Amino acid sequence: MTADQPLVAAVRAALEAAGDPARARGAQAYMKSAMPFHGVPVPEVRRMARVELAAHPPPDRQTWHDTVLELWDGATHREERYAALALVRSPVAAAYQDLSSLELYRHLVLTGAWWDLVDELAHAVGAVLHAAGAPASAVVRGWSRDDDLWVRRAAILCQLGAGARTDRALLADCLDANLADRAFFLRKAIGWALRDLARTDPGWVLGYVEAAGDRLSPLSRREAIKHLPALGGAPSAGGH
Repeated sequence: MTADQPLVAAVRAALEAAGDPARARGAQAYMKSAMPFHGVPVPEVRRMARVELAAHPPPDRQTWHDTVLELWDGATHREERYAALALVRSPVAAAYQDLSSLELYRHLVLTGAWWDLVDELAHAVGAVLHAAGAPASAVVRGWSRDDDLWVRRAAILCQLGAGARTDRALLADCLDANLADRAFFLRKAIGWALRDLARTDPGWVLGYVEAAGDRLSPLSRREAIKHLPALGGAPSAGGH
């Protein structure tokens, strides 16, 4: 691997120095994480990653790729994975958001396997989708039918924030493939994806909800119609 070792070392040292043991214990319990935390808030992790990335910019794609993997696969504390995600989402990586990165993101989803990591990765998948178009859509459709729950969640959520640019046919395919699954994290994701699109295209969401009928779980439906008063929508409780 050609990871940028000075960058990796600087990030790890900064995280360790900023650690808060009391916060770390609370964060680990909240996330139900086997991996310990340093106790550094996520916004601060991102700030540190930006600072160190500016001081040690990876010179090429392979170095960026391997640095992300080193921080992720070699993590001893969860914040190292948050820092890896900051590298994934950084402007430095904008040119790398193409089909070639989806293999990396799939690895991160599979090995992350929890909402705090996967939901951020879904945004990275969305960046690839926006940049690569139809070929990326075909990959995402495949992900929506994957054996792994978290890969499917990433497929469902990858168009969050796309607004008018949302590929509605792709979204419908990803939702339809998962309507029968009883997993909470999929049902919540379905509702979240619909609720997000309802902000810009309530008519489409209304049509989808009505067509899905009882195939849409009560949880998914509640989330979907939060911004659709015509269907009795009302603010729902938070959660993931």
